Amino acid sequence: MSPFSFRLDDGVALVTGAASGIGRAVAVAIAEAGAPVGCADLAGSDLSGTLDLVAEAGGRGIPIMCDVTDEAAVDAAVAEVEAQLGPLSLAVNSAGIANAAPAVDMPLAQWQKVYDIDVTGVFLTARAEGRAMLRHGRGSIVNIASMSGTIVNRGLEQAHYNSAKAAVQHLSKSLAMEWATGGVRVNSVSPGYTATAMNLRPEVADAAKQFAADTPLQRMAEPSEIAGPAVFLLSSAASFCTGVDLLVDGGFTCW
Repeated sequence: MSPFSFRLDDGVALVTGAASGIGRAVAVAIAEAGAPVGCADLAGSDLSGTLDLVAEAGGRGIPIMCDVTDEAAVDAAVAEVEAQLGPLSLAVNSAGIANAAPAVDMPLAQWQKVYDIDVTGVFLTARAEGRAMLRHGRGSIVNIASMSGTIVNRGLEQAHYNSAKAAVQHLSKSLAMEWATGGVRVNSVSPGYTATAMNLRPEVADAAKQFAADTPLQRMAEPSEIAGPAVFLLSSAASFCTGVDLLVDGGFTCW
């Protein structure tokens, strides 16, 4: 295999938030690139659609029930992937939530839930994955952040989400520096407006046309368009990339 291959045939992957949206697209793209993939999401989530698409892509996927805010469950998810598929070397942490509320009126519980899932959840999963990869001496982790960690979205009052995604960007850089000599790369992908259920939630759905109009490419991204850059960062084609936050925003942040 070329040292600059975009293929993932020699890897084993774990994807969180895999039941839908970007997580589902990433799991399928990883399968298309040749790696078996553990598809993780909350208990009660329907992972069947993702697993069907992984199988259609010629890959092998296994379902894993995991709450990313539960330290023991995250550790167990990594152990399950390794037991069923082999040594973990690839991971994409996509589990996350979003909602909106003015900061002056936001209940502490709303703030804390977003941080628990979008920041602490990424830390716990990346830490568990990193521990396994450091034992094996190789690995690549991609955390899904957001362009909202770089800019403040016009018309959306979501200080908790924006600051949480900025934390994911900087957490990824920090872990990249801690683990660089251990053979583990850590990067983040920051999507712009993407056509997922998260961007069709009630407080955002009415603004979806404006999101597209405000994006230089004049549309929102498809989830698969976020999956491609994630697979690139996982692959040996990105072997000299670590601590990178890759904006995939249709040019939005150029304005």
